[in-house]
Amino acid sequence: MKYTPYSLAIAILCMLSSCGGTAEKAPVATSQEGTPVEHVKMSEVATFGQGCFWCAEAIYQRVPGVSKVESGYCNGVVKNPTYKQVCGGDTGHAEVIRIEFDPTKVSYEKLLDTFFATHDPTTLNRQGNDAGTQYRSAIFHHSDEQKKTAESAKERWTKSGSFKNPIVTEIVAAETFYKAEGYHQNYFNDNPSQPYCRAIIAPKVEKFMKEK
Repeated sequence: MKYTPYSLAIAILCMLSSCGGTAEKAPVATSQEGTPVEHVKMSEVATFGQGCFWCAEAIYQRVPGVSKVESGYCNGVVKNPTYKQVCGGDTGHAEVIRIEFDPTKVSYEKLLDTFFATHDPTTLNRQGNDAGTQYRSAIFHHSDEQKKTAESAKERWTKSGSFKNPIVTEIVAAETFYKAEGYHQNYFNDNPSQPYCRAIIAPKVEKFMKEK
């Protein structure tokens, strides 16, 4: 077929149109719930040992941006330990709280500041009357970034002069976590009249709420 200049131009336009001249925009990636991925709230995990987990749990439950707090046992040598076993001091576990938090609302650094401000990180294997390796001051990091941030926070608090004695907090990788028995969860909120809660936890929570 012989093309005139006019018909040739029309043919080229048609070819361009059919080969992507009106290509559709790539769809936006979505989550399983159908929400655009860039709008999905992300959460991170932090694990701290700072003495009795009842006290620590009550504190972090009151930190804006924290969505979940669980009491448990971390980095021991016994699988599925019981509270009685851990209290014996022979399993190697630390009493800890595992925190889920929204980093857009509260930073890991802020949680570390709460950690250092709400217990004594200078006493080895002891918090008040609670003594034993299970009560050691420890930051169990979940990434290299958390490790670096924790080391920086420890150095900053050491230089701050907030403590007369050296900080002995250990910074180690979080290896294993076992959730504590059900009656340990949400302990202070469920047992506000319990003697230990009234005498020990309530004053700590009150002080924290005033200073935060």
